[in-house]
Amino acid sequence: MADKAVTLGIDIGGTNTKYGLVNEGGKIISKGTLATNGKQGASKFFANLCDIIKNEFKSTLERKKIVAIGVGAPNANYYSGKIENPPNLPWNVVDVVSEIRHCIDVPVFVTNDANATAIGEMYYGAAKGLKDFIVITLGTGLGSGIVINGDLVYGADGFAGELGHTCVDANGRMCGCGKKGCLETYVSATGIRRTVFQLLARMNDPSPLRGITYNKLTAKRIAELAKMGDAIAKEAFEYTGRLLGISLANAAAFSRPEAIILFGGLTEAGTILFKPTKKWFEAYLLDIYKDKIKILKSGLKESNSAILGAGALAWDELKKSRR
Repeated sequence: MADKAVTLGIDIGGTNTKYGLVNEGGKIISKGTLATNGKQGASKFFANLCDIIKNEFKSTLERKKIVAIGVGAPNANYYSGKIENPPNLPWNVVDVVSEIRHCIDVPVFVTNDANATAIGEMYYGAAKGLKDFIVITLGTGLGSGIVINGDLVYGADGFAGELGHTCVDANGRMCGCGKKGCLETYVSATGIRRTVFQLLARMNDPSPLRGITYNKLTAKRIAELAKMGDAIAKEAFEYTGRLLGISLANAAAFSRPEAIILFGGLTEAGTILFKPTKKWFEAYLLDIYKDKIKILKSGLKESNSAILGAGALAWDELKKSRR
């Protein structure tokens, strides 16, 4: 392999797309951001992206130092190399591999954003050295990546690992996927906001939360108030941790991970999230698993995690090809 080789990691989001060159040791050599602007159409977006990449990384491409490209995106299918009806983007089915290879002729690998994060954790984060683990991403929704014996679980059609859409209450909250009671409607930045407003109606405790409208309420503010002792905010995190802990115990029953790694903005709450999660996790674990599975915070810096995850995907696939 070429000396000082790099992969190009691309993370396609509903608002912005991040990209960067990643060496095998996990150092981001150069990076940038492009407004996704999904309304322009997928072909136009990828043409713009390719033009930017060819201009910004011209010398790297000319010296053939980019050995592969990894792409993380919502509803991305590892097997087909396509994005299929992504949420927050007005696209139907887009052949990402073809779009990129049309302008940059190197191997291109695609997976969803949570799976990319899991591979990033395995190479550069809290899962380094582990072969069996689960990564849970706690953002606007709840994503997950499941790794067993060093390989991501993709399932029959490339879409395995949707723990956010396992049901915790068949008559519960409406989810964007069309079902009721999905885990992510409770355990996510959006979910904890919904929980707070339910608690405000049920509890009489005075709280600054009563003066904040739903659209202005953030998970960060709920965490700040919980740390200050606000009864409603504390109860919101206790409830969130309970549902998350029980759901993780269920996930552990079928995969027996060495660790479960929590990633995303909600984890910045720290102990007020991790303590109840661990408590309920241990309470619902099979006895043969108790005190054997760690719950860890991500080892990736969130600002770089998407690029590192996509870059690690490309390195991982190259590694597989050399087996």
